[in-house]
Amino acid sequence: MDRERQQELREKDRQYVWHPFTQMKDYAAQDHVLIEKADGIMLYDADGKSYYDTISSWWCNVHGHGNPRIKEAIRRQLEQFDHIMFSGLTHQPGIELAEQLVQVTPDGLTKVFYSDNGSTAVEVAIKMSFQYWQQIGQQSKTNFVFMENSYHGDTIGAVSVGGVDLYHAMFKPLLFNAIRVPSPDVRQLGNERTPEREAALVADALDAVRTLFRERAHELAGIIVEPMIQAAGGMVIYPAAYLRGLRELCAQFNVHLIADEVATGFGRTGRMFACEHAGISPDILCLSKGLTAGMMPLAATLCREEIYAAFYDDYATQKTFFHGHSFTGNPVACAVALESLRLFRDEAVLEQSQAAANTLTEQMNTFTSLPHVADVRQLGMIAALDLYRDPETRTPFASDLRIGTRMYHAGLAEGLILRPLGDTIYYWLPLCTTPSQIEDIVERTQRVLRQVTAPLS
Repeated sequence: MDRERQQELREKDRQYVWHPFTQMKDYAAQDHVLIEKADGIMLYDADGKSYYDTISSWWCNVHGHGNPRIKEAIRRQLEQFDHIMFSGLTHQPGIELAEQLVQVTPDGLTKVFYSDNGSTAVEVAIKMSFQYWQQIGQQSKTNFVFMENSYHGDTIGAVSVGGVDLYHAMFKPLLFNAIRVPSPDVRQLGNERTPEREAALVADALDAVRTLFRERAHELAGIIVEPMIQAAGGMVIYPAAYLRGLRELCAQFNVHLIADEVATGFGRTGRMFACEHAGISPDILCLSKGLTAGMMPLAATLCREEIYAAFYDDYATQKTFFHGHSFTGNPVACAVALESLRLFRDEAVLEQSQAAANTLTEQMNTFTSLPHVADVRQLGMIAALDLYRDPETRTPFASDLRIGTRMYHAGLAEGLILRPLGDTIYYWLPLCTTPSQIEDIVERTQRVLRQVTAPLS
């Protein structure tokens, strides 16, 4: 694309588009990257410059951009039909995908309710849990519990159970009341982290939940968690023991365990679903992003048979789940999701990505010798580190330095798409990333890190 056309598009971008999670005054002062093509884990701008998509296009892409089998699945379905409503009608891709999801997700989940993004998957879960208790005679169970640092989406219900004040505090007057419990964030142990202190941290976090449940279980519908990794809350990777303990408490006190695997599902953590690290099954499971390998909008909320049964009755009882979205169960998106699951099976994607994850472990360890770096962590193809003015004391950089923003812009010059969360730098790599690509990504990132932090040392 010639420069004149690029500039014309950028001017129209500034004039007409309001971008998400973006201070548009900052944005308007920059000439931002105009992506024209994508292939594998690479994005290409209008000048032909290549960039590693190190965050899987907001944690969505699984098999790489432009996967030929995914594209063919889209073509095949479009030749049959594009979209129909899913209320009163049904279709083969939606039926077959529901069957496959029940087979691959943790045991005990038997019914699939479709929507179109992660936030709506969570909204469905909240309303489903609430209505369940209303319809089995436990009308006092109306409250929900969430973890500090949690993020479950940007719609009002999802924000109500969110624990990242930067994103959520503004909207507090609009939200329903929910109860916050501590996160077992092992970073708070600093340089004193040991297995014993980590276990004590988990025990304290579970004790807080146990106390809450013991006192108020009669009014609690469910607790929602991001299994193993609190993503938007700072890439907090916490111990599997917490999930196991939470599952036991939910069963003991009759509170729904809602697992939000919108981000962590479909192989990101080295298992198909992050719940598998703890060997647990939730009562309700939320999926999106990687469900379609990041190619099309689709979400699914799965539940146990006993939850579904509370809605299954004569119409006159008014127990119907009156919820739905225009693009619920879109057949093209369902066809894409089915093909993605076939790819997992046919190409042994999880097994193949393990070599890359091992390389990522080795490469992340090389960050520990760099200045300003602390809390290097990884699970599967997700890895993160935090930047501090003094990593020994965990003294942060002044917020007005905007270290993360500096890393982002310097990363572009190195051919990296980074999306820091404050001063947390992370990778959320497509599962098709090769060991050699990981080595190159890390080498470039370390150059960026030195460039950004050297003047501040």
